[in-house]
Amino acid sequence: MEHAVALYIVPTPIGNLEDLTPRALEVLNQVSLIACEDTRHSGKLLKHFGVNTKTIAIHDHNERDRAAGVVEKLKNGGSIALISDAGTPLISDPGYHLVNYVREAGFDVIPLPGACAAITALSGSGLPSDRFSFEGFLPAKEKGRTDKLKALVDDPRTLIFYESPHRIIQSLQSMLNSFGADRQMVMARELTKTFETFLSGTVAEVLNNVESDSNQQRGEMVLMIHGAETAAQDALPAESIETLKILCTELPLKKAAALTAQIHGLKKNALYKHGLELGL
Repeated sequence: MEHAVALYIVPTPIGNLEDLTPRALEVLNQVSLIACEDTRHSGKLLKHFGVNTKTIAIHDHNERDRAAGVVEKLKNGGSIALISDAGTPLISDPGYHLVNYVREAGFDVIPLPGACAAITALSGSGLPSDRFSFEGFLPAKEKGRTDKLKALVDDPRTLIFYESPHRIIQSLQSMLNSFGADRQMVMARELTKTFETFLSGTVAEVLNNVESDSNQQRGEMVLMIHGAETAAQDALPAESIETLKILCTELPLKKAAALTAQIHGLKKNALYKHGLELGL
């Protein structure tokens, strides 16, 4: 099958080689050139699948310089695939400047669906997945890490971070200091690989498990933190407010709030506070 002249964004396996899709393999075989984050690393994957397409290295240090050459290749009718060391390119990996440059030059960018550690981890975490924020890797230095986490303390979304083995203890400790010992979290490790593990619990519990088991300090990690409880999450149903107003015509606010809480299965303190705001 002949492919359109375009830059193809091709996800590669994050562990299990069977996760390379048939479409991805077809594109890698058919394009004129494969742009790799690390040609030596990707070379092993390509050799495994019998892909002989020419490769070049495009990474953080040369991406801007190589972008013009990629566009020139496209102008000459060649198509190019962009891959990273593992997972979906651009997700905590190089590629943003290249994609932007190619689009501005008027060429198509065609992304393929496929493996992504953040989404794979979230889907199996048991944490809320309706709203989430991918934060990538935390800063290496403690102050930068703490500042980043403190800015996210009140975020109601599930927070997703990547972390490496040599910083996992420090990052979990920073999370405990910032989010508190009791915030719920999940650590996913070695996704799709033989020793895939999900550790669930409070930040303190996960930190303790990782500190006491050196096996949990190996491999690639995804850290997911439950979002902050917010006023929006505790919003009172309209019918409960109506009940509170009616009861307040005959009872003191404190008693009315307690009865309303019983009727609707809500927290009486929240109802009492809302009644004060309404002047009941």
